[in-house]
Amino acid sequence: MIAVIDRKSMSFDEFIDWYPESSGNRYELRRGVVIEMPKPRGQHSRLAGDLAYDLGTAFREKNQSYFIPKECIIKISENTGYEPDIIILDESEMVNEPRWEQESIITLSQSIKLVVEVVSTNWRDDYLVKLGDYEAFGIQEYWIVDYLGIGGRRYIGSPKQPTFTVCTLVEGEYELQQFRGNDPIISPTFSKLSLTINQIFNSGE
Repeated sequence: MIAVIDRKSMSFDEFIDWYPESSGNRYELRRGVVIEMPKPRGQHSRLAGDLAYDLGTAFREKNQSYFIPKECIIKISENTGYEPDIIILDESEMVNEPRWEQESIITLSQSIKLVVEVVSTNWRDDYLVKLGDYEAFGIQEYWIVDYLGIGGRRYIGSPKQPTFTVCTLVEGEYELQQFRGNDPIISPTFSKLSLTINQIFNSGE
């Protein structure tokens, strides 16, 4: 469950000043509204952690200068900021990020190699709201990891089933490719990642 904390409109900078560092929850700013998001638990948390490990292994094996921060907020606009489940950043671009060292804030799309959101009950955020915002911001690759198969039928079809969606930016718009079951992931950024969807979704079993 997510909860609206304050319906009074905030700017991104006001949100950063307000953000409670010691909270057990995460917070995002959407169109000026502060949203409380419980930190991932159980299978959601394990899946995100295992996937981050696999991705880290993949780019280290290729000696790519990428890294996965523990915490990071993307400034999408003056009234919107997101904290993805996983974000992969390009080390070589950090010199151009004015707010990275002091605040762990990303302001430039070229700094981001990949964003991953693991779907929970608020699936509309990942399939509709964030997809549109990440696309407009210019993030080259976005993964929607719907391990419960709870997204809308217009997104994952009928009958619903666990689905892994890779969104790739092509001429300013996302092209979507979906994977299920024993399909291997096909990723433009991580072409050597040898994982099937079942291997990811059955993490820890």
